[in-house]
Amino acid sequence: MPQDPNDFSSSGIPFFDQIAKAMSGAGPVQWDMARQFAVMTATNSTSEANVEPTSRIAIQKLSSVADLHVRDITGLSTNDSTQPPEIDVVTRSTWVNHTLDAFKFYFSDFTGKSGSISTGSNLELESSGVDAMMANLTKMMSPAMLGMSVGSMIGQLSLRAFGQYDLPLPREPKSQLLFVARNSEEFAKDWSIKVEDMQMWLLIQELTFHAIFRISFVREAITNSVKQHVAGFQPNPNAIGQRLTNIDITDADPAAMMQKLLGDPTLLLGSERSAEQRALAPILDAMICAIICYVDHVVDQVANRILGNGAQISEAVRRRRVESSSQDQYVEQLFGIYLTDDQVERGESFISGVIERSGENGLAQLWTRSGNLPTPNEIAAPGLWIERINL
Repeated sequence: MPQDPNDFSSSGIPFFDQIAKAMSGAGPVQWDMARQFAVMTATNSTSEANVEPTSRIAIQKLSSVADLHVRDITGLSTNDSTQPPEIDVVTRSTWVNHTLDAFKFYFSDFTGKSGSISTGSNLELESSGVDAMMANLTKMMSPAMLGMSVGSMIGQLSLRAFGQYDLPLPREPKSQLLFVARNSEEFAKDWSIKVEDMQMWLLIQELTFHAIFRISFVREAITNSVKQHVAGFQPNPNAIGQRLTNIDITDADPAAMMQKLLGDPTLLLGSERSAEQRALAPILDAMICAIICYVDHVVDQVANRILGNGAQISEAVRRRRVESSSQDQYVEQLFGIYLTDDQVERGESFISGVIERSGENGLAQLWTRSGNLPTPNEIAAPGLWIERINL
């Protein structure tokens, strides 16, 4: 009797059968699968110790000092009251859960549609035998594959993330501010930096981002642009099928087999930008450059006030930022945020150019009204920006 290409259990691949059943009727991204893979990656599938209460208390005390200086330098608020915002000191797995919840918002306009994707339960038989089975399987598994890729990337990011804004994106809830104490402690040890100094530096950075992303027009400009970028992807299920046919399906470890599929996540969404994404890129790049380099400028000022080794920490953290891992780079590409050396240099030149011409008060105009974030032409020529906003 010929094999039914929709009968995955008869193919001798029960793991695929389980996934196929789980994925029936799924949306463009399977978020439960993303969460499972992210937590598994963040914890290495082991139990994770809770954050010590003494660590929470110490970080909150440091944040009170950092908050006073950030408010003084920027003139921006970090909370609805005069009190510093509560810092939620979290484990890697808790960071993963909050991050996935926050990033799901950016996929709200993403349909996951392409010319050949189908996620319904009535799968068309394109041919007979294994080829048809694999073709139908890839159609069914696209949401799961996207979920596993996103989850794997966020899990990898949790091993390095210091807080909420390693990837400079506004999040909901607006009042939340996360801090991963373990990662800051490990980084400080690797660079022979005093842990308290490292945490103070990072808190200054996080609070400055937090203050900027509390501004409504800044949040809207960034979130709308990033959502448009994510919506521009068109998954390629045929590419997934090609990868599936090249892996060892007799592998006794299904998780290891899936990891091979996730080794090149651009396979799922495509390595080339769409025409819409290419048009949006310079606009988003200019805004992100201005924000990141303004934060760097504020951090340097505050660190010079209260830390003797602020320059050393800045060098270490910013080198790490531009020497990110492949997983970090893909997360950046996914959201359209490219933190390259060239991008940072352009942003730094913009900030210094504005200060040279109009001082700190001129630079603060970035945050006074909608439309004041620089355009692509202005990020390369700060004089144009100054002229447009009538400084």
